[in-house]
Amino acid sequence: MEAGVALSSPAPLRPSPDFGPTDWARGWVVTLFLTAVAALTRFIMLGYPTDAKTPVFDEKHYAPQGWQVLQGGGIEDNPAYGLVVHPPVGKQMIAIGEAIFGYTGWGWRFTAAVSGTILVLLVIRIVRRMSRSTLIGAFAGILLIADGLTFVSSRLGMLDIFQALFVTAAFGCLVVDRDEMRMRIALVDAEGRLDDSPYGPRFGVRWWRFGAGLLLGLACGTKWSGAYWIVGFAALSLAFDLAARRGYRVQRPWQGVAIRDLGPTVYSLVVIPVLVYLASYWAWFAGETSYDRYAVGVRVGRGGFFSWVPDALRSLWFYGGEVLTFHRELTNSAGNHHPWESKPWTWPMGLRPMLYYYADNGVTGCGQAQCVKAVMAIGTPAIWWLAFPMLAWAMWRSIVRRDWRYAAVLVGYGAGILPWFLELDRQMYFFYAVPLAPFLVMGMALVLGDILGHAPPSGRKLTGAPDWQHLTPPSERQGLGLLLVCVYLALVIANFIWLWPILTAMPITPGSWHDHLWLPSWK
Repeated sequence: MEAGVALSSPAPLRPSPDFGPTDWARGWVVTLFLTAVAALTRFIMLGYPTDAKTPVFDEKHYAPQGWQVLQGGGIEDNPAYGLVVHPPVGKQMIAIGEAIFGYTGWGWRFTAAVSGTILVLLVIRIVRRMSRSTLIGAFAGILLIADGLTFVSSRLGMLDIFQALFVTAAFGCLVVDRDEMRMRIALVDAEGRLDDSPYGPRFGVRWWRFGAGLLLGLACGTKWSGAYWIVGFAALSLAFDLAARRGYRVQRPWQGVAIRDLGPTVYSLVVIPVLVYLASYWAWFAGETSYDRYAVGVRVGRGGFFSWVPDALRSLWFYGGEVLTFHRELTNSAGNHHPWESKPWTWPMGLRPMLYYYADNGVTGCGQAQCVKAVMAIGTPAIWWLAFPMLAWAMWRSIVRRDWRYAAVLVGYGAGILPWFLELDRQMYFFYAVPLAPFLVMGMALVLGDILGHAPPSGRKLTGAPDWQHLTPPSERQGLGLLLVCVYLALVIANFIWLWPILTAMPITPGSWHDHLWLPSWK
């Protein structure tokens, strides 16, 4: 090329044809190895501890309800309370383990451990796809394996790990859907049909987005807070569609999204979750003795504006209203306090963890006359204490560099924490933050990728990636980045090992117990 000749493009620039990672075999080898490590940590001594062979902490609610699902035709009635305060999916999941192992610690914790293990697999695959790097996906897997909050939640018969699994899986489906839709519009562009309509092409049937809707329905069927991700992920999916249409220079991208994408998105990510949520109550609908099953005509009048709605649905709506009243009245101002409750501004750094189990009477095995053992749900500080720097970096990358990966992570994280600031008077606990952990880990892994200076396969430049990531041969800066990443991951693993005794109820001395409580708010 002659000097002084300006570079030009004969046509508007299009996004690079990058629709996902290509190292299939290596990706699965790394994924399965780290998943096996996760399974080892989650399943070892899974049935320990118990409270004299009975559940501990809030397992005392959900383990019996899971057993009732098995014994009562799929219905959990929780006779100790006036009504069941969470939808049935989580209890049905617990019932699967109890059907295999009986009413034992292994029984009511088995599916939680399976879910926690699968969660590691999903995070590895999601981050690998977003970063186009198996190595960065492995970083995410290591971080999640070593996170104390998800570790403990994977070893107890409670609901939060199931919701985290379903929400994360739905997020992964939308990430795959994004790549597939870009592949479809790139094909239309290559065939010269992009301008057939000013709104761009129809994307056709989108099974991955449909799958996300099913999973969001299961998340709502576990806890109502799953609805927060319905709103966030519907907006995220539409943003992905808008970015694809704009990236390929569709004439009217906004109108294209409104005409082509809005309706199908509402169907897949709103209507389908609602239908799945209703279907999760199949046993309640079928039961003759289900709580409030026949409320219409007994506790609710048959007339009124909604008299055309089937009685079963109106009864379920009334039942849901009672559950909502229960939660709304469980407030600090009404005198409801718990020694281990926490508010959402403490969750990002895990400033107020959750003590699930503590025993100091008759405990032996620590080498001294007096021993204690405890299970505390605590986010590994080497990960959680960096939440705010990660979030700040993610916002900068999203706003300034238009990096869709960080923006997507922020949507998932924000949907899990921001709505809770609207009702601060309610009793809240750190285990509500379990679904935040996968998104925290995803963001941290992406930051490690930025520090490392990873280059995509075959020399392809990743959209939004810093220019210094593509220097060849590797620069001194990349060598320093590799050193920093290795030191950090070693610190995370060491921190997790240090916390192991208070995550697993190992007998330790009272002095060691206090040494593990680093902050006054941990006590």
